[in-house]
Amino acid sequence: INQCFFCYTTPEKKRVRPLAKVSSLVNLMSPSKNGAVRRFGQTIQSLRSDTKSPGTTLKGNSRSSGPTPTKRRNSTLWSETLDIHQKSTFSTKEIKRQEAIYELFRGEQDLIEDLQLARKAYHDPMLKLSIMTEEELAHIFGDLDAYIPLHEDLLIKLTEETGSDGTVAQIGQIVIDWLPGLNAYRNYCSNQLAAKALLDQKKQDRRVQDFLQRCLESPFSRKLDLWSFLDIPRSRLVKYPLLLREILRHTPPDHPDVTSLEKAITIIQEILSDINVRKGESECQYYIDKLEYLDEKQRDPLIDNCKTLLCHGELRTKSGSRLHVFLFSELLVLTRPVTRNDRSCFQVCRRPIPVKDLALEDLQDGEIRMGGSFRGAFTNGEKAKNVFRVSSTDASHCQSHTLHVSDVYHKQQWLNCLRTAIAQQQGASPDVQEGEAVPAKRRSAARVCDVNTDENCPPASGPKLRRQTLSKSRLDQKLHESQKRKETKV
Repeated sequence: INQCFFCYTTPEKKRVRPLAKVSSLVNLMSPSKNGAVRRFGQTIQSLRSDTKSPGTTLKGNSRSSGPTPTKRRNSTLWSETLDIHQKSTFSTKEIKRQEAIYELFRGEQDLIEDLQLARKAYHDPMLKLSIMTEEELAHIFGDLDAYIPLHEDLLIKLTEETGSDGTVAQIGQIVIDWLPGLNAYRNYCSNQLAAKALLDQKKQDRRVQDFLQRCLESPFSRKLDLWSFLDIPRSRLVKYPLLLREILRHTPPDHPDVTSLEKAITIIQEILSDINVRKGESECQYYIDKLEYLDEKQRDPLIDNCKTLLCHGELRTKSGSRLHVFLFSELLVLTRPVTRNDRSCFQVCRRPIPVKDLALEDLQDGEIRMGGSFRGAFTNGEKAKNVFRVSSTDASHCQSHTLHVSDVYHKQQWLNCLRTAIAQQQGASPDVQEGEAVPAKRRSAARVCDVNTDENCPPASGPKLRRQTLSKSRLDQKLHESQKRKETKV
């Protein structure tokens, strides 16, 4: 062997990779799937971490620590509280029945916790820090404290009825005796619209906004804002019929609870119906108080008789102007949203149309071209979709409004509400076919008016000529298509 082979030297320009510094004995071990070696390496690492100074350990922990986890609700089922031998003594139907009862029980516990949290975490701190006045907080929070004993009473009765095996034998009579107390929520639910409006207004304050944001980021909030906690009682009321029906569904037909549960469901439905009526009247009065009139002649005496707000929302006129339209039980009111002294209100821009004199016409897509006089001077106008027309059959009103809705769903909602209101006032059936909803005499009478009186009122001859031209063009198009089909078949 040549001796020079052993005397080989690396070139001076070639870089030599230095050996890595051995910081731990674990680095010298090759990766292995052997559990003993892996455990030995973990032991050395733990010994090495114990030799660090306390300051270094604290620094490392502070880096790895993340945000405080959100508080979660306990979702334990009733069957999970039993052992295997105890669970085998119950039938499947009985387990489902007890699960439904336990869901009612746990829901009451959660509701009480949320009501207490709304008081301790929101109401009391904002009052102590003078973020809101006591009057404002009373208007927003209502009598939440008064409802806590009501739900605690149901928990106590269910606990007393629970046997040693964890089951509740009969619950129907307990619920029947307890349900009338829910009438206390009438005022709370009726005040919710005004409370929500005041809370939204106070959120413009920087202090209120900062406080609510800090609470939202805290673990106790469960990522829920203040209004979510204030709305929990209302959502709980809606669940009671569902919970009672679920208990009844898993109750044997010969069980004594069947009759009691059916009676309890009837009672809760009557209570909810009464609360809905009170809430509807309160909402109606809330918007009536927000109406502003430029002229006292615009105020119709029928507005004082309105007790129900059937529908309201933002619509566009034929010229593209935005209106906020209110359909009350007696009147149709067209307004524009305005702000007066930091107070939002609705300025009445047309004389309200009584529902008894209202005529409705569903317009087909493409039948109307949108755009006012200024826009129409530069463009041909866009064919509108989701459009309907309301007009007054009273010649003294002389009004006709072509209104544009954002989508098909909301248009159908408006048409259903208008038909129902017209049917109630005029004594007709709301289930009328298209084209029969408005009599021809009323439609023609509504159009005979001065064009200058209303910007949305079309000329008397305009719609007729336009409708005839459109129908003729559609007829020609259909004949042309049918001829094409015949040629294709030949």
